[in-house]
Amino acid sequence: MKWNPETSAYANVTSLFYENRREAMQFIKCVNDLQKVMHLIVSEDSTHYRLVQAQNLMQIAMKRLQKEFYQILSMNRAHLDPESMSTRSSRTSRSSISDFEDDISPDDDVRAASDSISEVEQVSSIAMADLKAIAECMNAAGYAKECVNVYKVVRKSIIDEGIYRLGVERISSSRINKMDWQALDMKISNWLEAVRVAMKTLFFGERFLCDHVFAVSESIRESCFSEISKEGATLLFGFPELVAKSKKPSSPEKMFRALGMYTAISENWVEIESIFSFESTSPVRAQALSSLIKLSESIYTMLSGFESSIQKHSSKALVPGGGVHSLTSNAMNYLSLLADYSNVLTDIISDWPPPEKSSLPESYFDSPDSDDPPAAAISTRFAWLVLVLLCKLDGKAKYYKDVSLSYLFLASNLQHVVLKVRTSNLQYLLGEDWIVKHEAKVGQFAASYERLAWNKVFSSLPENPTAEISPEEAKETFKRFNISFEEASRKQSVCVVADPKLRDEIKVSIGRKITPVYREFYEKHRSSVGRQRGVGVFVRYAPEDVENYLSNLFSGTIDSGSSATTSTPSSRQRHRSSLIGKISGY
Repeated sequence: MKWNPETSAYANVTSLFYENRREAMQFIKCVNDLQKVMHLIVSEDSTHYRLVQAQNLMQIAMKRLQKEFYQILSMNRAHLDPESMSTRSSRTSRSSISDFEDDISPDDDVRAASDSISEVEQVSSIAMADLKAIAECMNAAGYAKECVNVYKVVRKSIIDEGIYRLGVERISSSRINKMDWQALDMKISNWLEAVRVAMKTLFFGERFLCDHVFAVSESIRESCFSEISKEGATLLFGFPELVAKSKKPSSPEKMFRALGMYTAISENWVEIESIFSFESTSPVRAQALSSLIKLSESIYTMLSGFESSIQKHSSKALVPGGGVHSLTSNAMNYLSLLADYSNVLTDIISDWPPPEKSSLPESYFDSPDSDDPPAAAISTRFAWLVLVLLCKLDGKAKYYKDVSLSYLFLASNLQHVVLKVRTSNLQYLLGEDWIVKHEAKVGQFAASYERLAWNKVFSSLPENPTAEISPEEAKETFKRFNISFEEASRKQSVCVVADPKLRDEIKVSIGRKITPVYREFYEKHRSSVGRQRGVGVFVRYAPEDVENYLSNLFSGTIDSGSSATTSTPSSRQRHRSSLIGKISGY
């Protein structure tokens, strides 16, 4: 009666739990004792007049506790916010909450909490213990509904406010379709951060608090948490599905955003199932799963579209000098970035049929081996996409009238492909055997180029350059060399090899076949020809001249977008946005 707000002005303006917590615990003990007495009276005489008196006292007590419950929730919003709760849950597992409660017994001075936790945590600990004590008392007295209603109203407002502050809003599919990509991209970026915060703090912390306060009843825990969180969580996890189903045209930007959202949900899936484990929160799990499925379908469609765009690339424009085609650089930029999502793509691709091979010759197929079916599926898919690109490049090489230039084109482009594979996560998908095999193919293409472009120069020099021959024969040899070397020089002056390693390898290989032989022949027979008139007509090049020319081969300039570049995984991460912006052959 001392704390009856209707008969005491002091009780009406004062918080029992804040004013004197020890007395508050005694109050709860009195209520529990009163409940026991009521059961005893009912068992002896259900019409006893004292039962009415006890019931009146119980109603006074419940009004008091309901008011205290509301005050504690309201006054401690800052200390019972989801972030504080999630931090506390990392210290105290749900299975050990009972140990914590034992520390907050009525006989202990809880305000002198352990020095190992901060003052804020002490305040939240006390508030949580008080809320739980009131909830258990009101539930035992049959007033759980009144307690739950207060909790739902206060805590739902916190969740709704949190969702709003994270920038998550109700949005229609028609509105998404009307957005330009920049606006939608900002919303997706905001969502990715929102889902991280929501799962780590907002919903996780609220579930922890709800489980603690209503530990006495699983049905109450479920009812409270479901009503508080279901609407906001469903709204949060519904956004990716709307994006996946939008009519926005396929693009690299959309692909990587879709992969980012898929990753965000899949990485939080264990937490989603744990936090929203109640049957009444199954719509949240269903919505998250639906978004995963729609994102998966969208990603697969865009991946198929990428493959189709390569196959349908119909431009017959030749790359000057047999350099790296823009299709090669764009496609490999795209694939190297996709490889960063190989774990996600493994889940997506493993559920879809393998690529059809009927459109390409059987000799092209050589997928990486793997004992793990999902890993084999993703490796096969990437090997297939690279294969489709190489086959398209093979067809484009045939547009060159100079066959030697077509081989140089194939060597440069395959070298760019191999380099991208080796310097990205593609190396783990395609494997070292794939790299070694295709590096050998680069060498074969380079050798074919060398043979077709420079064979006349090679054959113009004698097998034995120091053999004794007449001055006339020496003049004829110099003449043949001059003609073949000048012809090859004129044709090859436009050639470009962007990769420095491949460029040096080809130059060294050509130089080894020409320079030493020509030097020996020059030193042996230059003097004999020099005794004749018009020596400059026959001996036009000193060995140093030949060396200098060969050293400058393949250094022509091509469009920067087609140049072969190397990058470490860290630099690829830093320049991800700029790379995506350069992918245009899609």
